[in-house]
Amino acid sequence: MSKRIIIAGGGTGGHIFPAVAVADAIKLFAPDVQILFVGAKGKMEMEKVPAAGYSIRGLDIVGLQRAQWWKNILLPFYLIKSFLQVRHIFKSFQPDGAFGVGGYSTFPVLRYAQWKGIPTFIHESNSFAGKANIWLAKKAISVYVSGYGMEKFFPKKSIIITGNPVRNSIIEKSIPKAEACEKFGLNKNLITVLVVGGSLGARSINEAILQGLPKLKAAGIQIIWQTGKYNSEKYQQSAKGQENIWSSTFINEMGDAFSAADLVVSRAGAMSVTEITLLMKPSILVPYPLAAEDHQTANAQYLSNQNAAILIADNEVNNQLVDAIIQLGNDSVKRLDIEHKLSTLGYRNADKEIAKDILTKIGKIVN
Repeated sequence: MSKRIIIAGGGTGGHIFPAVAVADAIKLFAPDVQILFVGAKGKMEMEKVPAAGYSIRGLDIVGLQRAQWWKNILLPFYLIKSFLQVRHIFKSFQPDGAFGVGGYSTFPVLRYAQWKGIPTFIHESNSFAGKANIWLAKKAISVYVSGYGMEKFFPKKSIIITGNPVRNSIIEKSIPKAEACEKFGLNKNLITVLVVGGSLGARSINEAILQGLPKLKAAGIQIIWQTGKYNSEKYQQSAKGQENIWSSTFINEMGDAFSAADLVVSRAGAMSVTEITLLMKPSILVPYPLAAEDHQTANAQYLSNQNAAILIADNEVNNQLVDAIIQLGNDSVKRLDIEHKLSTLGYRNADKEIAKDILTKIGKIVN
């Protein structure tokens, strides 16, 4: 009888795409394994996971609101309802293991699995672990982490350093800059900046780019600009018809965008930092200031403390970002130095290492 695995989590591309990468690796090693994703209704995983070829079930679950605490009044109701939904999913799917990648659905799925004695596995992508993962890790079989020093959060015996899984379309399908620029209608001879605030966008970064467009163009810098959903029409209208600017809410072929880019401006989510590291792209990182436990600052500092990235605080973006882009864009020596430092960091094949470990520990022979 084939093994069955539930993969829980989502909310952002930083959780969804690594989960899909691990699912793909599981199917590579064991094509007969059945995989079911569990996400949160209304979140982007409900669209992205089916697009990747996997089935998904949605829970009525919301997360803890740190900034607007009064919205947490209904949280216990949603949590109870989600556990009832998870019980129904487990009864019908009967999984042999549950893997959590972070996001609202991870907690009820893995906690229920632990109650039922089903092996659970956790991936913590950030340098500062979230509270839910710290709690769940106490009964998890394996906890996959991005680097050293995570013993302060998790039981040492459960930790496996794998790095963060990334999309194969980004790492394995790099193309020459000239070819990539052509796909975006850009000039191969100009410095190209990839600006990406994540799947949901980044208001401070977008506003700084919007105000700085004339200055950036005057400096001979062209832009691939993923605006995200928030105020996307405003930003894309400002770029419409302008030479050497490509703009969209979302970039489907992110591998091509990275291939075209000489440097990257990004939030400091774990997946963004991992992709930047593995692709050895000089970057300017702007941590999201309201991230849980301020984990994005910890992620960015992992690179900036080694002079492998530039860190700008969110409240300094308007004053510093555009000038920092121009300075780094014009300094080829510094970009080469950053590329060299990045080449010594990061872990490859995280998706395959995680897949092998999960399959082995649920009793599946891996070829």
